[in-house]
Amino acid sequence: MFGFRILAIAFLSSILWLTSFLVTPQASALTPIKLSNLAYTACAEESGEGNYVGSGDLGASNCFLIAGKAKNMSGKTLVDADVFGRVFDANGNSIMENRGRIGTIEEVPPGVSDFEIRISVSANQPTPLTLKQFKASGFASKVRPFYYDDFED
Repeated sequence: MFGFRILAIAFLSSILWLTSFLVTPQASALTPIKLSNLAYTACAEESGEGNYVGSGDLGASNCFLIAGKAKNMSGKTLVDADVFGRVFDANGNSIMENRGRIGTIEEVPPGVSDFEIRISVSANQPTPLTLKQFKASGFASKVRPFYYDDFED
């Protein structure tokens, strides 16, 4: 009787293990995206209203748009691309200390395309800004469904 129970458990475990290969979702691996031609401009007046820098600092801030070219060599459209980089003020001080992720590009088609990311900078940090070490990584399928209009609870 005890031997039958062990055999049944081993058999069921094997069946579950084998069927898990059929039901496993497709992996959404990170795909690197090359960023170039980086520049920044001040936001239009109406898009900069209500800015705050974050981390409890409700002081005045300036809005900037970082724009450039994104080169997707994967041959397929990538989504939810995280953009990482370093932004420094005129004195060489880091604008976003302890934070390497600058923002997200929702969709990057194959080839070269334009992108734009909005950032808020404390008003007491002098310009011009310096942009360094920018890179991005995207996914083959949506990984943050709450960003999209078609997301349902």
